Formats: sequence, C-alpha cells, structure tokens
Amino acid sequence: MNHITNLFNTKKNGILSVFFTAGYPNLEDTTKILKELANKGIDMVEIGIPFSDPMADGPVIQEASTAALRNGMSLRVLFKQLENIRQDVQIPIILMGYLNPIMQYGFEAFCQKCAQIGVDGMIIPDLPFADYMADYKAIADRYDLKMIMLITPETSEERIRLIDEHTSGFIYMVSSASTTGAQKSFDEQKQAYFHRIDKMNLRNPRLVGFGISNKATFDAATAHSSGAIIGSKFMQLLKSEPIAAAVDKLQTALRQ
Repeated sequence: MNHITNLFNTKKNGILSVFFTAGYPNLEDTTKILKELANKGIDMVEIGIPFSDPMADGPVIQEASTAALRNGMSLRVLFKQLENIRQDVQIPIILMGYLNPIMQYGFEAFCQKCAQIGVDGMIIPDLPFADYMADYKAIADRYDLKMIMLITPETSEERIRLIDEHTSGFIYMVSSASTTGAQKSFDEQKQAYFHRIDKMNLRNPRLVGFGISNKATFDAATAHSSGAIIGSKFMQLLKSEPIAAAVDKLQTALRQ
C-alpha cells in the first residue's frame, strides 16, 4: 500500500510533515536528514528538488535551494541518494519540485523512478490542474503516485471539489496566498478559512502549510485539518544546528 494512504488510514489528526531541501546544508545530507526525521517520529517528509526560480518559496527556502544547486544537487543526484532509502525509512516520502526540471528528466521517467525507489507522491506547484487532468494524471496513477494539489484562501469551492474528486492522498491547504515563511500566529481570517474548508466535508484529508513554526500555529492548523507541514522553520534550524539538534528543536518548538 502507498505509505501516504497507510498514514491517513491509521492516523486521523495531529500529523506532522516536514519539508527540507535536498542537498542542503551539504550535498550528502539528504538521507541523513530523512533518517533522523523518521527516527524521531515525524509522520511524513517532503523533499524539495532545488530549482533556480522557486516561485512559491520564501527567502529561507530560496536561499537553501540556491545553496543546494551550488553544492551540485540535481534530480539525478537525488534519485541516486534515495535508491536504498526504503531499507531504513518507512514513513511517506513526497518529492516537491517545479515542472521545468521534472520535464527535462521526462515525466514518465520521473514517475517510474519514484515508484522504483519508494517515493509515494509529488507536489508540483506550477502544474495547472487542467494540465494535470489532461496530460499527467493517467501516468501518475499508473505508478500509484499521489499528485498533491494546493489550495489557497482564494481557490473557489468549485475548484476545491474538482481537486477533491480527482486526486487522492491529501490536499495541501496553503494558509495564505503569499510565499512560504514562518509566522508566530494565524489571524482570525486564516482560521476562518481553515474552518470553512473543514465544513466542506471533503473526501480527502487536508494538511495545512506555509507559516507554521510553533505550538500556536501548529494547534491552529490542526484544529480543522489532519495536520500541518513545516518547512521554513526547519530549514532555519538546519542552517545553524547539527541535523539531530535541528529536529529536536523543531519538536520542542511545537510543544511549547
């Protein structure tokens, strides 16, 4: 069974997914970080494929992406690093990347390699939903890869229900229409958005991302969803701390 499906079948709330950029801070850190997160009880991991123009990412992740590219990270290097990862890591693994490098690799070749090494799903922020339906869905489904779609406070109810009907795994609820980045709290408007989507009774579970960095934002996000995705906060910690300490400090921040 796909690890994402298994996770949501066995855990209904309080899910913590952590994002990090492949090849950062050092080229060979990818599997070390992945194993540390899994060993410390993180529920799911989203690995960012570094790209020179990451439109949805804030300054912290942009900086990490630039550094990773400078370190020599590429999609081919990442696949090589992940070849035997399922010997050690059993939590869901998602690759997050922009369409350009994936298309250069070849979309079906990308899906085939993901399935071969045990990747469970993908997030491609600049892939339009109509294009996904027309050209990519059948290929992703063939390899049992979950295509995770993003929704924002501006996404129409009609589009949300279409996404819910034609995807599986989970829906990524972006907390705001801006780029990624840690926040200290969510205002009433954002919490009303979380509540509104919860009341739609969607088929898919939802995780909230963008801006989650502490107990207040984690609790607000998970009050009306199955869990939360944290990226910028963890990337900031990786910049200044050893890997194990960065994971420990992230978990401490979510408890206090």
